[in-house]
Amino acid sequence: MSVTGIIFSNVHDSNIPELTRLRTTASVPYGCRYRFIDFTLSNMVNSGVTSVGIITQANYQSLVDHIGTGKDWDLASRSGGIKLIPPNFTAFAQEARLSHVPTRLESLKTATVYISRRKEDLVVLSDCDVICNIDLGDMIDFHQKNGADITIATKKTNLTQELAAKNVIVRTDGDSRVNDLLVYPKDISGEHDISLNIIVIGRQKLLDIIMDASAHGYTSFNSDVILRNIRSYKIMAYSYEGYFACVSSLAEYFACSMQLLDPEVRRTLFKVKNRPVYTKVRNSPPTRYTAGSFVSNSLLADGCVISGTVENSIIFRGVTVRPGAVVRNSIVMQDTVIGSGASLNCTVLDKNVIIKDGVTLSGHESYPFYVPKNSIV
Repeated sequence: MSVTGIIFSNVHDSNIPELTRLRTTASVPYGCRYRFIDFTLSNMVNSGVTSVGIITQANYQSLVDHIGTGKDWDLASRSGGIKLIPPNFTAFAQEARLSHVPTRLESLKTATVYISRRKEDLVVLSDCDVICNIDLGDMIDFHQKNGADITIATKKTNLTQELAAKNVIVRTDGDSRVNDLLVYPKDISGEHDISLNIIVIGRQKLLDIIMDASAHGYTSFNSDVILRNIRSYKIMAYSYEGYFACVSSLAEYFACSMQLLDPEVRRTLFKVKNRPVYTKVRNSPPTRYTAGSFVSNSLLADGCVISGTVENSIIFRGVTVRPGAVVRNSIVMQDTVIGSGASLNCTVLDKNVIIKDGVTLSGHESYPFYVPKNSIV
């Protein structure tokens, strides 16, 4: 069967407001040279999904700049390719738009025309902040083999009560058929299957759901669609065994990024056979390490100039670390300059930040110190 993909770029903007004030969640930088959406797009392309619609709501200029024509993901095609679906708001709805972030189901209502014009049989729905390398082709085969109406990707995870309250827990019978959902439960802990917010569904079934939701004023895909139809629809759970991270706060962004310093995490995320992670290509010179520099257990992109000390850190493209500067346990985004004698620990510096000579900034791994884009400190 033919498959199209739909990605939600804004539904989780409120989770990390520090990083999404000027961009969508989809375009949040990650892992030296990637954006969140790169993982979702790569999962789709590697599984043969060659037409993808990205639903946008606000702050999507950086997403447009990053995606371009889609050629870096081999999606520059007239017949399929990549399409940005803009928000469907009138001039009289601006106040509502600014005060309300649409849910997945509300976002799908704005994409009804796009979905109805597609010819594919199946649709893969995915959030943009799902950091994993999943074989969607295998998930689609599982969906078809079981004759499912809806298939949800799940991951067995050991949850604290705080983490459980940020996730949807999926319960199944012995044959992987979903028989219950716990939507953001507040008193659950232990090992449970959680939804990865990746769903396979028939295109016509999705259109019927959207029409029904519009007629009844439904807003939640989990509560108003899946739970209401859990007996009448055949809803299956596809178990994913690989690495997975979902960012729901700045502290989690910091923690998930620091996990990339583990070679095993990098191997299971980036070194999967026939499933590379694609991103926008930039031709930059190699990073230059001057005399007296010291780098340990860190990831550095190209185009940097390192003259100081970098330890246990993630450094994006074009960063300058001047002599005597010390960067430890930190994330430094593109084109930032760290002045001579400056000291950073447990910090997240956004793009184009200037840290002046001798400045000391320190946070904690549970509460990293964040410096916004284009700041001078």
